[in-house]
Amino acid sequence: MSNDNLDNGHNPEVSFEPEDLQARPIITALIGLGLACIAIYFIVLWMYTFLDRYQATHQTGASPLVATQTDTRHITPAQIEGFPQPRLETDERGQLDSIRIKEEETLNSYGWVDESAGVVHIPIQQAMQLLVEQGLPTRPSAAETPAQKNTVPAKKAAQNSRTPATLAKKQ
Repeated sequence: MSNDNLDNGHNPEVSFEPEDLQARPIITALIGLGLACIAIYFIVLWMYTFLDRYQATHQTGASPLVATQTDTRHITPAQIEGFPQPRLETDERGQLDSIRIKEEETLNSYGWVDESAGVVHIPIQQAMQLLVEQGLPTRPSAAETPAQKNTVPAKKAAQNSRTPATLAKKQ
């Protein structure tokens, strides 16, 4: 490497930035951004105020045939019945609690399911105890079915049937 291009240990063809990024342009940009945001806020505020006043002055009056209610937040039970089904729940927690109370009463009491058929329900704890004592009902196995004792071979059953084909053979 020759020392001809070096001038006091520095190469004139290679350079670097003498300074770092200055803080002044960054601060100026942030202040400008803040002022722009404040200006946009006031412009939008003025626009909404103007549009509200414009709508209030150009609002048509209500028809004299329309009955106005002063308080629409409170609805009477008679008004609720006027709504078509399905209706919104008026007291969700109370309705859910009443459903759960009815379910608990059904699960923990005796009562008729179908009185004409003689079907009753018993408390769930007693039903579980009976299930443990008696077990689940099962079907009889294939070897024990009474239907097998009375079975007739298919050929003999076909001969004894009263179809037009068997009646013609018998004549």
